[in-house]
Amino acid sequence: MLHQIMFGKQVINYFFRNLWRWNNILESLSTHEYLPCLFLLHRLWVHFSCLCLISFYGLYLLYKTSHLLNILFAIPLHFSHCKMQPFYLQEYNEILAKRTQQLQNIRHQPAQFTVLVREIPLCSEHKTSGCSVDHFFSKHYPYAYHSYQMLYDATDLEQLLELPVAFVTFKSRWGAALAAQSQQHPHPLLWITEMAPEPRDVLWKNLATSYRYLPLQNLLVFIAASLLTIFFAIPVTAVQGIAKFEKLRKWFPPAMALQLIPGLRSVVTGYLPSAVLKGFIYIVPFAMLGMAKLAGCVSGSKQEIKCCSMVFYFLVGNVFFLSLLSGSLLDEIGESFSNPKNFPSHLASAVSAQADFFMTYILTDGLSGFSLEVLQPGLLIWDFIKSHTYSRGKEKVPYLYSMPYFRVIPFVSLSILIGTVYAVVAPLLLPFLIGYFFFGYAVYVNQVYTLNFVLSNENVAQDFFYSIIVVNAYY
Repeated sequence: MLHQIMFGKQVINYFFRNLWRWNNILESLSTHEYLPCLFLLHRLWVHFSCLCLISFYGLYLLYKTSHLLNILFAIPLHFSHCKMQPFYLQEYNEILAKRTQQLQNIRHQPAQFTVLVREIPLCSEHKTSGCSVDHFFSKHYPYAYHSYQMLYDATDLEQLLELPVAFVTFKSRWGAALAAQSQQHPHPLLWITEMAPEPRDVLWKNLATSYRYLPLQNLLVFIAASLLTIFFAIPVTAVQGIAKFEKLRKWFPPAMALQLIPGLRSVVTGYLPSAVLKGFIYIVPFAMLGMAKLAGCVSGSKQEIKCCSMVFYFLVGNVFFLSLLSGSLLDEIGESFSNPKNFPSHLASAVSAQADFFMTYILTDGLSGFSLEVLQPGLLIWDFIKSHTYSRGKEKVPYLYSMPYFRVIPFVSLSILIGTVYAVVAPLLLPFLIGYFFFGYAVYVNQVYTLNFVLSNENVAQDFFYSIIVVNAYY
């Protein structure tokens, strides 16, 4: 907080000492770029007041969290001399009841006590991996080790092939966590341990893949994602060309007919680029998920997390930076290479010039995206086709699952990035962003409650994963 206040003070002093520089800069800017800078110059204290408010609120949350932790690990007898003894005891009892309920739920989750071990060497005496696992963990974890289960390749039932992979169970969660987070052997590619996923979440085919090939698979996935990001620049550049009516009229002369119909030009250059871009981007998460399946993840949740990070970097590279570069900066790209010192100023002018596009993008995503999320037309059509073709006569699922993690969170993170960048440059974008988050909270909080009801007896890990991530992201 002190650093923020001192930084704000230095910025204000700098602005007042160099006011004549700002006057020269403002005179050289257009009307669209002038207003945000003027707003920043005369209302700078509002922004730093908001930063101070956010900082104080964060400190309050930290204090509240530490207070709850102190009560959580305290003993009720410690409050015997406290005047507010009933209040503390009531709060302590509530937290104790929640912890007891959580521990009871964990008792039915053996994955909390199990470690996945890969690249197990053969035993020198019996030439089997199972004997090596038992000797190793009995020696290094004599009090925590409980049992083990080797994995077999059941492609040929007559000749089961033992894989160098095993699930090792411990007597306590502490022992399992210690074994999963420790390096078991000086050789980094032997005795590789990690916490075991839930049985429903395990990707059994990927466990048969040798750990030595995973870096090569990750490299191939990275190259494929990079190529998709590069080639996706073609539709993004075309969309930005539509947003510029002067360029559109130059490239496509029949576009001059748009001026004859009142309001059609603003619709084509304003709403159409964002709608087309959303249509192209909608297929990207599923393409990234297909690539993430080649990375050899041991669980479906890790596979979705990897896909989520790939989609986010794709959106940052294409939707954000490429939208800036393909706009006003593309015309001056040669000058930027000849004069690299002018590149930051060109990039700053490009950011302010694309404010209207990102404002329309967030508005389009908020109205069309959330309405489609509520209606779920794609899932309805797919369920109708499936129920009338190959799934005819089978038991029907009474619910439609939606909201995959890799399709929701990257777009929310991109909106946060856009709002952070344009909070000062284009303050009018903030109301649209706030409305976007309110719409998202209203839509996804109901889906989270539905998933909590539906998945309570089917997939506890997915239920907890979605509810924690999505609700916190939108709240």
